[in-house]
Amino acid sequence: MAIVKPFKAVRATRDKVALVSSKSYDAYSKEELEAQIKFNPFSFLHIISQNYTNSNLPISERFEAIKNKYSEFKNKHTYIKEDKPVYYVYQKITEYNNFTGIIAATSTDDYENNVIKKHEKTLKKREVLFKNYLKSTGFNAEPVLLTYPDDNTINTIIKKYKAKQAEYEFTTQNHKTHLMWIVDKKEDINAINMAFNKMDSLYIADGHHRSASSYLLAKDLAESNPNHTGNEDYNFCLSLLISEKKLVIKEFNRLVSHLNGLTENEFLAKLNKHFKITKLDKSIHKPTKTHSFSIYLGENLYLAEFQNKKGTFKTAVHELDAHILSKYILKKILGIKNLRKDKNVTYADNIKGHTYLKDQIQNGHYKVAFGLFPVSVEQMKNVANQGLQMPPKSTYIIPKLRSGLTIYEF
Repeated sequence: MAIVKPFKAVRATRDKVALVSSKSYDAYSKEELEAQIKFNPFSFLHIISQNYTNSNLPISERFEAIKNKYSEFKNKHTYIKEDKPVYYVYQKITEYNNFTGIIAATSTDDYENNVIKKHEKTLKKREVLFKNYLKSTGFNAEPVLLTYPDDNTINTIIKKYKAKQAEYEFTTQNHKTHLMWIVDKKEDINAINMAFNKMDSLYIADGHHRSASSYLLAKDLAESNPNHTGNEDYNFCLSLLISEKKLVIKEFNRLVSHLNGLTENEFLAKLNKHFKITKLDKSIHKPTKTHSFSIYLGENLYLAEFQNKKGTFKTAVHELDAHILSKYILKKILGIKNLRKDKNVTYADNIKGHTYLKDQIQNGHYKVAFGLFPVSVEQMKNVANQGLQMPPKSTYIIPKLRSGLTIYEF
């Protein structure tokens, strides 16, 4: 039984929303950040950049600077706050995909009780850092991305609101169009509540550290509140919920800087133990099915197909291509034991594509590159249902969410 509730968002006025909302801070190059901050006085980046432009200050003072800048924006009426709890229908339209979901608040108790299921291992240091950030600033502007089983009731309500004029409609410089509708009718709010309440589980698609940090914050504030009821705003986390049918999972490819002392032929010979190797007469190739890999090596391109042996896949993790690659090639052949820390491995997201992999090898920047087939939603759920974690950089989830579009205060 999932608890999903409406909330009173702080959000930009309609005339400024295109200027206020931003990509995640680390998605900008240094030059892009400087331009945004110099020429756009309304950007949410002005608020979050206090953590970076004041980097010589203690972290607590940087968080305080963010809080003060946020208050300044509110005082200038860049933001408004809803007068009652509502849901939001949010749509993002890109060149290749169209995503629609519900912006809402989800329960930290559900996170603790595994109603909200995880597939990624989080780092305690990052959890605590972001928890302290939330506690100091009093707001969250970056939603966690959750996915849920497709639901006719929610689909009907979304369709109803999308037939109306949107509260927000704007297109960003990267040609992405964003629309948002306010779900404020009591009967629709209740129907959404009930629909989610009937679901056994929600799944984190992206934002494991944000979820964990919100849970830690809730524990902290509950312990210091003698009148704690469980209904306070700090018991919930800003989230965007998208149906499993709409979620898109892309792959992270791998590049390795050495062959562990092997020649190209010796490397290929070792691959033969667990893979069927086929040399391809083309410049690039994206795998078309699971358990197959593109291998860019020297001037050549190969297809490696894993030869599954009986009993190989003991858990949902063992079935993942990222695990197969890590176990049978990166670790056993290339001697890379720690995938999180070894600097000889670089991860390239789907956006860079296979031409990038080929060029990096042929230009001598890396010795070998591996193209993977993307994880399915079902595979991701199976890992989460078994209480396991995927290898690092197993999924590149889209949509990527904007910061400062709706802000959750507690």
